[in-house]
Amino acid sequence: MESFTSATDAVAGSVTLSALLGLVPLLVFFLLLAFAKTKAYVAGGLALLSALVIAVFGFGMPAGLALLSATQGAAFGLFPVVWIIIMAVWLYQVTVLSGRFEDLRRVFDAVGGGDLRVQAILVAFCFGGLLEALAGFGAPVAITVTMLLALGIAPVRAASAVLVANTAPVAFGALAIPITTAANLTDYTGEEIAAVVGRQTPLLAVFIPLVLLFILDGTRGLRDCWPVAVATGVVFSVAQFLCSNYFSYELTDIIASLLAMAAAVGFLRLWHPRNGQEAGARMSRELAEARASGWSPSGAGSADVGTAAGDTAADRLTPGRAWMALFPYVLVIAVFGIVNLWTWGINIPETLAKTIIEIPWPILHDALLDANGERLSSTVYDFEWLISPGTLLLISGLIVALVYSRFDDGGRYPLSPGNAVREIGRTAVRLRSAALTILAVLALAYVMNFSGQTVSIGTWLAGTGAFFAFLSPVLGWIGTAVTGSDTSANALFAKLQETAGAQAGIDPKLMVAANTGGGVMGKLISPQNLAIGAAAVNMSGQESVLLRKVVGWSVGLLLALCVIVFLQSTPVLGWMLP
Repeated sequence: MESFTSATDAVAGSVTLSALLGLVPLLVFFLLLAFAKTKAYVAGGLALLSALVIAVFGFGMPAGLALLSATQGAAFGLFPVVWIIIMAVWLYQVTVLSGRFEDLRRVFDAVGGGDLRVQAILVAFCFGGLLEALAGFGAPVAITVTMLLALGIAPVRAASAVLVANTAPVAFGALAIPITTAANLTDYTGEEIAAVVGRQTPLLAVFIPLVLLFILDGTRGLRDCWPVAVATGVVFSVAQFLCSNYFSYELTDIIASLLAMAAAVGFLRLWHPRNGQEAGARMSRELAEARASGWSPSGAGSADVGTAAGDTAADRLTPGRAWMALFPYVLVIAVFGIVNLWTWGINIPETLAKTIIEIPWPILHDALLDANGERLSSTVYDFEWLISPGTLLLISGLIVALVYSRFDDGGRYPLSPGNAVREIGRTAVRLRSAALTILAVLALAYVMNFSGQTVSIGTWLAGTGAFFAFLSPVLGWIGTAVTGSDTSANALFAKLQETAGAQAGIDPKLMVAANTGGGVMGKLISPQNLAIGAAAVNMSGQESVLLRKVVGWSVGLLLALCVIVFLQSTPVLGWMLP
């Protein structure tokens, strides 16, 4: 098959026309999802079809290569992305099948002062941030949204809250891989880029717990619980700034999340939220209304979640039961921490990295060339069969199932390993529509990337001169919205940001950091994340509902970041930069 090199001006020799045509698949997807209210996998499929037609007839890509690009994207969507989602939901199902999730609710009831809104902040913001720091790839959303469901929060609110909470840690997520990726593609070190990002995204992260309160309980939630939300957000943001600038940027989210959780728990020792019972009653009614309308949690998690008021003497927590309820999540943190951080005696991350199987995608790897005639490294598919977050969640879940079956408290918590393993198949079947959506979306992303559509959009935006400082985060936003990954957005646009910044007379390092920060906001509306959130609350096919709930927050936060970056490019806030 003939080779192909993408061009940013493929359409009539015009970058503008190429970019506008390249935007069509994204518009098709979001318009179908938000206004036509089609199922997400249908919208994804039609958007993919439009991207293929544009790649072939607009950007001159051979049809065979366009189709092969889609297959590589779908393969990546299947593994690791769908694999992670299935394993994350399955781990939750293991705890539900055993009956231990009721005890976890009681643990958060005690830690959160009996207030569901505060418990949700601890789970979605603090614990979710920790999972994002260790795993990423949608695992934090899939795990924490099921936890919020089990606490008694209605599905749409639970998914919306988790999607918004997942914005705060994304820039430094998965051991700051997005920043490391940007550093590898530019002339800056990870420390240099992280120092600038640490002076941008924390300015917004400080407000995220307050946004969560509003999503969960409107202005009443803000009035009743704002002190603990402010304390949590401030500690998280200050820790992000200090760690990214003066300690280790790879550990930023781990330290920030742990300190924020400790701060929230400590604050609740001195102060108690108001009207917690009334808020719990409102949320219980909303959950009951969702059930009455025909909704139910996925799988075995359909049992009603109790409340502290309904607990009998036999239900009261003991230290042993509290530990067993927390055990799955402590184990997940330990497993991910060892795999990603353990270097004492034996360098486990380095050793396990050798298990990655690199697969040059057939035909595509030899046919897609860059401007220098070299093969694209992105056409090599990395099969991370052992160190994928999904595999690590499988290992964690099997250990949990064995421990739970061994310590069942005289039959109080019945779970057999065989039933736990069979639940994997049941979970996969329930998530099939979400899987189709993700496969379509990742196939779409790869077609747009390899054909040149995505880079054309970026190059077009980069041609705006000094105003590019304002638009710079939009590139990261678009890149992450398309691919579902801030790392991928940096892989696409980091070098372009550096070059465009230098041409416009703007600090290139600021532009690279802005790309990372913009990707944080794009994560919120990424079709991949929407599909994960919808699947976790058993609303697959209704991603449009979640999109309408969160798109305003995504755009609002993006505009705020655009203003911050623009002012940082001027003397007004230029003093903030290192």
